[in-house]
Amino acid sequence: MSITTLTKLDFIQFLQQRPDDGIYELVNGEIVKVEAIRAHKNVARFLVKAFDRESERLQLDYIVDKDIVIRTITNKGEQRGINPDVSVVFASLWNANVTAYGALIEPIPLAVEVVSTNWEDDYVDKLEEYENLGIKEYWIVDYLAIASRSYLGNPKLPTVFVYELVDGKYQQTAFTGTDKIISPTFPELNIMVEDVIKASQIYNV
Repeated sequence: MSITTLTKLDFIQFLQQRPDDGIYELVNGEIVKVEAIRAHKNVARFLVKAFDRESERLQLDYIVDKDIVIRTITNKGEQRGINPDVSVVFASLWNANVTAYGALIEPIPLAVEVVSTNWEDDYVDKLEEYENLGIKEYWIVDYLAIASRSYLGNPKLPTVFVYELVDGKYQQTAFTGTDKIISPTFPELNIMVEDVIKASQIYNV
């Protein structure tokens, strides 16, 4: 669902006008409500908790959240407001202005997108925008193997792609099955792709 406005909005106008009854993004100058199925939300919650536990265990300067909006810019110069399914933010940056809204224009250490039916947004558009912004690590979690075979291979398998920013460009590593997911942000993280898939079906609080 999109909210039509008389003129295309920029990022500041989007922050001022977005409703507070859900998650919204700024796409093509319009406010768009983002809906997700429960399995999708289960995966996001699982990763929020996993990252948060690891950050606390190692006393890292991170805040992990699923409700942070980031301003991105496309190759055409269009401003967008994206809400990653999971965001890892420097706590020192976040707490530098605690009276501000939960939106950032700075690159963050790690963003995660859990793939939905509009999978090309994650594999193409957001990949480009996160790379442009300088987000150091980007996960695409395709737990249902929705993307095309050109990304997932044949047969298509549930896959977690980890993109690491190297000299301004993303370098990709793919993980499937019992592979342990290797994260530059959390080098001691101990979760496998099958753990993520399992979390989509059963979420334990």
